[in-house]
Amino acid sequence: MLIASASLWVAETNTYVVATEPGGLGVVIDAPPDPPAVAELLARHGVTPVALLITHGHIDHVGGAGSVARDFGIAAYVHPDDDFLTLDPVGQLRMLFGMVPPGDYAPPEERRPLADGERLSIGGLELEVLHTPGHTPGHCCFLLRDEGILFSGDQLFAGSIGRTDLPGGDLRTLLVSMRDKVLTLADDVQVLPGHGPATTIGRERRTNPFLLQLAPD
Repeated sequence: MLIASASLWVAETNTYVVATEPGGLGVVIDAPPDPPAVAELLARHGVTPVALLITHGHIDHVGGAGSVARDFGIAAYVHPDDDFLTLDPVGQLRMLFGMVPPGDYAPPEERRPLADGERLSIGGLELEVLHTPGHTPGHCCFLLRDEGILFSGDQLFAGSIGRTDLPGGDLRTLLVSMRDKVLTLADDVQVLPGHGPATTIGRERRTNPFLLQLAPD
C-alpha cells in the first residue's frame, strides 16, 4: 500500500494520497488551499485520484477541495453537518484573517454525504467512516481497518486533540466521540493526523494529557 503525505499551506495541514500501489488508483484525504501541491503529490507517485475524502469543513482542510475535485473530475465526500463550513470557505477566511488572499476557494460542485459506519469501496481501498463530532459537527475519521490505520483529521493528534473554540466546536462532544469511536480501536492502530507527526492509539491512550478527561458516564 502507498500512503504519501505533504504538509501544506500556512496551517501545515497534512494531505494524504492513499492507493493500493504506486501508479494506480487512489484517494486524496483533505485538500488545503494549495491545489498545485496536491496535484504534485499525486503526480510524484503516479496516482490517479478517484475520490476526495474530507475529514471536516475547516478552510485548511477544504480550501482547495473545489479546485482538486474539478481538475481531476472527482467527487468530494464530506459529512453534511459541516455544510455551513464547506460551502463558505471565503467567510471562514474573513473570520480568521480579516481578508481573503488571492486564490480559488470555490466549494466542490459534486459532494457526496458521509455517514457514520459507512464503508467506502473506492479505488481498491476499503475505508470505514467514523463520524466524530466535536472539533466540528461533521468531523469524520477514515479507518483502514484491515491495515490498522486511522486518518484522524483534527480529532486526535500526537499529544493533543482538536481545538473546540471555533464555530460548531464542543469539547464534551469531542471527548465522547473519542471515547466511543476512537479509543475503542486497538493500541497498535497507527494514527495519521491532520497536523503533526503520526502516533498510535496506544501511545495516546497512555500519554495524551487531554485524554485524562475521559471517564465513563
